[in-house]
Amino acid sequence: MPPKTDRILESALYVSDVARSVEFYATIFGFHAISDFGSRGCAMQAGDHQVLLLFKKGESRSIPTPHDGDGELHIAFAIPAAELRRWEDWLAQNRVAIEEKRVWDAGGTSLYFRDPDRHLIEVATPGVWTIY
Repeated sequence: MPPKTDRILESALYVSDVARSVEFYATIFGFHAISDFGSRGCAMQAGDHQVLLLFKKGESRSIPTPHDGDGELHIAFAIPAAELRRWEDWLAQNRVAIEEKRVWDAGGTSLYFRDPDRHLIEVATPGVWTIY
């Protein structure tokens, strides 16, 4: 049996303009920067004990442990069911178009929208997965 893990601690998105992405995630989600990597990127607190890493595309290829990403990636954030309507209103107020609203078989609802790099962002209520 493998050793235990507690949760995903950090997730990374690769962006073309770090400052623009930091502003988007600060405005839309209320996340704040906890570490600045200069031209390479930024770490943002994305909830309790969770980090969203925003790396400039192509800037992390030469560090000791290189990594990079491209394309329209996906990340989802858990929200309470009672906040769903507030999220719809908040996105509309901030002129962020909802691409899809999906109600899942188990009763959860997901809202899908894009960040400035066209990454597919999801906010999801409980009932999306059997474990959530």
